[in-house]
Order: sequence, then C-alpha cells, then structure tokens
Amino acid sequence: MTQLSPLRLVSLLPSATEIIACLGLVDRLVGISHECDYPPEIKDRQICTSARLSTTKSSGKIHQEVDKLLAAAMSIYEIDLDALARLQPTHIITQDQCDVCAVSFPEVEKAVAKLTNSHPQIISLQPDTIADVWADIQRVGETLHVDWQSIVSDLQERVKVCQTQCQNLQSHPPRVACIEWTEPLMLAGNWIPELVELAGGKPIGGVTGQHSPRISWHDLVAADPDTIIFMPCGFDLDRTRIEAQALTQHPQWQKLQAVNLDRVYITDGNAYFNRPGPRLVESLEILTEILNPQICNYGHHGTGWAKLRSK
Repeated sequence: MTQLSPLRLVSLLPSATEIIACLGLVDRLVGISHECDYPPEIKDRQICTSARLSTTKSSGKIHQEVDKLLAAAMSIYEIDLDALARLQPTHIITQDQCDVCAVSFPEVEKAVAKLTNSHPQIISLQPDTIADVWADIQRVGETLHVDWQSIVSDLQERVKVCQTQCQNLQSHPPRVACIEWTEPLMLAGNWIPELVELAGGKPIGGVTGQHSPRISWHDLVAADPDTIIFMPCGFDLDRTRIEAQALTQHPQWQKLQAVNLDRVYITDGNAYFNRPGPRLVESLEILTEILNPQICNYGHHGTGWAKLRSK
C-alpha cells in the first residue's frame, strides 16, 4: 500500500491562510505570502512572495503604480522560487479572482513549472460571493482530506444568528455606501453588498458577485447615502482613518447626508472585509454593530471599527 506524503502547504494569500487555520492545518503550513498575518502562530513561516510596489504611499499613488504595472503586463507580486524549491510543498493555495489582491493563478503555474524537486498541486480559490467562500473552504478541505462540513456549518449558523437579529429592526433600512478605495473612489462589490443586506442595510452602488465599481463624487452626492463605511483594501484601522480624513477635505463632503447625520465609520478592511475567508462572519458582526448599535454588540468597536471624527 502506497503511503501518502505528509502535507506541506504554501498559502499565497491571507484568506487562504485563514482557511487552512480554520481547518486545523496550521502545523502543515510551511510557507506564506508577505501579507499573511493571521492567525499569529503563522508569522514564523517562510515568506514566499513580495510586492513590486510600496503600500505606504497614498491611495492615489498606489493606484497609479498598479495601473502602470498592469499596463506593462507585469504582475504586482513576485514569487520567491528559491523559497518554494527549498520548501518542497505538496500543495500551493492561490486565487484566480483579482490580479491586484494577490499572486495570480497563471503566475503560480509558471513558478511551479520551474520546480524540479517537487510537483505541488495548485488549489485556486475563486470567491465572488459568500457562498463562494463556503465552497472554497469545502474545496480546500476535500482536496486535503480533512473535515470541512462542521466548519462551514458553524460559520453559516453564525451568519443566521446575525441575520435573524437584524430582521425587521428598521422600517426603512439605511442606505449604505461601502467605500473600498478613496482615490479613485470605489464602492465595494463582490460579497460586501450581501453582508450589508444581512446586517439590515441597503447597499448602494456595489453589486453582489461583481467587482468593485468606481464612482464619481457627483454620483456619490446624488446617491446621498444615510451611512458611509470606509473599508479600503489592505488598510488597517489607523491607515483607514488617515485616508478617510483626507476625503473629508473634499468640497462636496459636507453635502452628504451621512456626514450631517454623523453616520460615517471606518473599519479594518485588511483584517476583515477584504479577506474572503472565515472572518467574513466577523465582518458581518461589525456591520450589525454599526447599523444597529442599540441592539447588536459583538465587541468589535475600537478594534474592527470606529466612528470617523472630524478634525
């Protein structure tokens, strides 16, 4: 009888690392991306990627650099082929959803083709909706032969608890603009509109299952949301506060109803909303706290979200 080789996993995106962790396979994780930072026990793993741009610049500068790289048909990320060769992974988990979010599937295929001492299987995640995230957890679990049913069932049950708690709380659901990028302005798409609806809100602009659209200031003022929630891709709470404060200087900012109602919030998009993994449930909890503060309290205020205060 042939004995199976022990699993040696490399994750090239943060959400995949969190999926591996929720499946109980942290001890099998040998390599991670430069952006993987959760759970804390994975931080000593070999880093296998790097970025070709600086994320410390302003939103506008980052966007310009991304556009230049994509226009030149260059990947935003680089794979450390020597690190992969040393690690000899049995599986590499990547994504085929967004070239800006992480190393693309074709780039991983090219890297794997150059390996001579191992032949890892590539698992590619493709999340656009919440159901897709559950399907990705299933795909990883089935491929690695570990139980996934109980994990997905528990996550789905937590979503139902939030949904039930928020049902019929407000006769007129607040119209919510979730801002995923500030320069240019972009509204969050994919799974975010679903989360807003589950939390009792009505999303404006973004469409479930579709990529995040750009929006002009004119259209944002015309839409006039009751609530604005900042969740820039890749930014933590402090960085989001800086980016959002810069936006408050726009001459049309004071025209927004959400501003006059004092319903403008910042979130840690990097840890929660931007990662299509198990912590989307915490993201839903954050939204329920923001939209239903008198009823819902999951303990995320101050760490996962805060109200944006004017200077």
